[in-house]
Amino acid sequence: MLNYIWLGMMVISLIAGIFTGRIDEVTDAAINMSKTAVEISIGLIGIMALWLGIMKIAEKSGLISIIAKVVKPITVRLFPDVPPDHPAMGSIVLNMSANILGLGNAATPLGLKAMEQLQELNEQKDTATNSMVMFLAINTSSVQLIIPAAVVALMGATASQIFLTTILATLCSTIAAVIAVKFFEKMKRFSVENAS
Repeated sequence: MLNYIWLGMMVISLIAGIFTGRIDEVTDAAINMSKTAVEISIGLIGIMALWLGIMKIAEKSGLISIIAKVVKPITVRLFPDVPPDHPAMGSIVLNMSANILGLGNAATPLGLKAMEQLQELNEQKDTATNSMVMFLAINTSSVQLIIPAAVVALMGATASQIFLTTILATLCSTIAAVIAVKFFEKMKRFSVENAS
């Protein structure tokens, strides 16, 4: 579906560019944005390689198991469909930790790995499980204990003034996300059996 949306946007842009006589601007924008996309991708490759490597070291050393055991009472309740000793739990915990510390770019590869591992447990590959939806909701609304560096750079000296409000706002958004997912997963209309 998303491919059709992108295709439609490109076709509409080309048609609008032709009819308004601004096709050169459309072409320039396409080339410039392609360049930007490559720069962003190359920039993220290093970060992904670093954090996936750290995750692999943590996994081999048993650190993920230790962290997963500490937060097991919470994760078992949030993700009842995932076995407690499954590698997905470790990836989920590390992703949540990176988000809490304000390391958004570091959380991305960990989140992708967690989703990949959750998909391995999924019997209906074309439908998201309750655990996948819960993880996505928590990841999107994540609690921030440390203000992200981008916000600090934008706010300058006033970043300390928003510290408590950031924690409160992200805590409220995470609680709302968890409640919403738990509410909707109990509704028959959104159950996995009816989604196929």
